[in-house]
This record gives sequence, C-alpha cells and structure tokens, in this order.
Amino acid sequence: MTPAGRLLLGVLLLSPFESLDAWTQHATQSSRSPRLDHVAHAATEVGTPATVLGALLGIALFTGAPGPATARYALAVLVPLNATVEVIKRVTDRTRPDGRHTPSNASFPSSHAANAFALAAVLGRRWRRGVPVFWVAAAVVGWSRIYLNRHFLSDVLGAAILGVAFAWLVARWFRSRGWLPAS
Repeated sequence: MTPAGRLLLGVLLLSPFESLDAWTQHATQSSRSPRLDHVAHAATEVGTPATVLGALLGIALFTGAPGPATARYALAVLVPLNATVEVIKRVTDRTRPDGRHTPSNASFPSSHAANAFALAAVLGRRWRRGVPVFWVAAAVVGWSRIYLNRHFLSDVLGAAILGVAFAWLVARWFRSRGWLPAS
C-alpha cells in the first residue's frame, strides 16, 4: 500500500471501523446460504455498467419528456463519480476481503455501491414516490458486495457517501445553469 493510501485509510478507517469491518465480514460470511447467494449475485448485476447504461437508455427513450434530462443528469453524476472512485482505489490500494489484491481494482471504495446510491439519489429526484424503493435497492446492492466478500462495510459506506455527494453536487451545478428545476 502506498504511503498516501495508508494515510487515507488511516483517516477513513479508524480502529472502530476496522473492528466493525472484521465483525461484519465474519457475521456475513458465516451466515451465507445458497438461497441468499442467488439474491446477492442478482443484486450485484444491477450495479454493472451494462445494466446501468441499459437502464439509462430505457429511461431516456421510454419515460416521457423528462427522460433524456434524467439520463443526462445520471451520466453527469456517474462519469466523475467513477473517475474519482478509480483514483481513490489506486491511492488506497486496499486488499479485498476475499484476499484479492490489485491496485486497479482495490476494495475501497465499492464502485457498485457508489453507483447504486448515486442512482438512487438521481432517480429519487425524478420519481419521488419511488424514493423508498430506490434507497432499498441501493442498500441491497451494497449488502451484496459485502455478502459476496468483495468489500468491507466501510468500503460500501464510503461509496454511499461519495455517490450521494456527487448526485447532490451535480444537481446544484445543473440547477445553477437552469438545467434542472429546483427541488
């Protein structure tokens, strides 16, 4: 791990979080079942780029006049979010819970969770009645990454914060230019 990565992890993953990560990983891995494996794999698929881009294309084409604006807003959130996540992954260089270690695909933060929570914020802005469903879906995607032993709890929580923050920042920026109505 790079010195900058150690410093960033030291700030983000203070001892209580590391203990919580270890406890959550142990509790989750010891309670796995074939039935939940199917749910977790399906939830993880929701966060793949192909699924996300396909959903945004569907939103742009089939959800009326606001559809293209919603898809543009989502892409304006997801592109810089994913670039930031990739930089953080390389800086932190955190080994995944399953022991895999590659700097380009480090554990912290979870890109699946970052995307899921960013999309929950974006879609919740467009379809207010769906807000609970969007947030639960994002939480399930985050849980799936922990359940499948690909991320620690802190990876998912950090990613959730990043995703929501990017959605909020882009919404403010779009509103300042008149591209989104005030919410």
